[in-house]
Amino acid sequence: MNHRSTKHESGFSLLEMTVSLALGAIVLGGAVQIYIQGVQATWTTTQRAEMQQDFRAASNLLTKDLSLAGAGLNPGTAIALPSAVTPVYGCDQTGTCYINGTSVQYPKQGTTPYLYGLLPGYNDGPTLLASQGPTDIVTVDYTDSNFYLNCYTATVTAVGVVTFAPPSGFTTWAATGCLPTGTTLTAPQAVNDAAIGLTAGDLVYFPSLNGTPIVAEVTGAPTLVSANTYTVPFANADVLHMNQTSGVYYLNGVPKNATGASPVRLLVISYYINNTVTPPRLMRQVNGHTPIPAAENVVYLKLTYDLFNDATNTPAVGCENPGASGDVCVSGSSSGLIPNQITKINVQNMAMDSSMNGTQFGQGNGYQRLDLQTSVCARNLTYVNNYPN
Repeated sequence: MNHRSTKHESGFSLLEMTVSLALGAIVLGGAVQIYIQGVQATWTTTQRAEMQQDFRAASNLLTKDLSLAGAGLNPGTAIALPSAVTPVYGCDQTGTCYINGTSVQYPKQGTTPYLYGLLPGYNDGPTLLASQGPTDIVTVDYTDSNFYLNCYTATVTAVGVVTFAPPSGFTTWAATGCLPTGTTLTAPQAVNDAAIGLTAGDLVYFPSLNGTPIVAEVTGAPTLVSANTYTVPFANADVLHMNQTSGVYYLNGVPKNATGASPVRLLVISYYINNTVTPPRLMRQVNGHTPIPAAENVVYLKLTYDLFNDATNTPAVGCENPGASGDVCVSGSSSGLIPNQITKINVQNMAMDSSMNGTQFGQGNGYQRLDLQTSVCARNLTYVNNYPN
């Protein structure tokens, strides 16, 4: 006898399936939204952390150089430069000038240009946003304490040529006392040392060549002529217009055989924003060498300065364009003052933008920005004792 099963199997109805799909879509959509928000938060956090790291590195470099302004030079030093053609900074050995597409002249007292430990550059940078106006630049100079050029004696031996040799009566480098205590070196680096020696574009400060302090630009490679003795070219018509000869003056107002001790390499360092690339960059240029980027996405740089008037015993605080007759200061006046009376540099605003997050996952998240405001004491420039006796 055959037995037919009476059990019936039934599936989901169309309504049940529709409800299930709708609920599943809601749950899945919620999970996807949570995932997108998590990725977005991670992206934002990572982006901000990277921006902070880059910004910290750039600001540390800038503030370190600012703090060294004038180091190795006498307080209040103002070095007179040749004036037949006004010397400039901001150019390299190719003849290309970079600061807002041009060069910047050294400030003058009367008709004589001077090099100070710090050179403000009010509105000398490019304009990135019309509403913000021009950016600033800033230039500092200090001596290179890592290269012991001071161990040599310099003598102007031909037009635009200086010979660096051991001092008179030389026996050993240790006997000269020119090497700092604690160094492992037994002799100064060679003037033509491949790693640290003089190269075209370097600036050398001669504190006294027959009583005259001068600054000159190296225009070629040093040549070894005998043991510990080198000739270095400082040819006329150099890129920075530092080397000027005329008549009996073989280099910047000094004659042949002018001799002086303790020459040093001078580091003249400029910071400015380069807006000819995208994104804009904060650039650092040393002497007459090609600039290198200090940070990307730096979109604003503005500085002010505190000065002290020795004659009137009064400060001028927060001055935008120190020394100018129309300078704007928070208090006091800097009119008529000169850069070697600067006591503090205020980074009024240094701004960095992140890379745009764009339309990541359809979310328009725009930019993030960091802003720096800080002050740096120019301890190697002027010092005035304001304490009563």
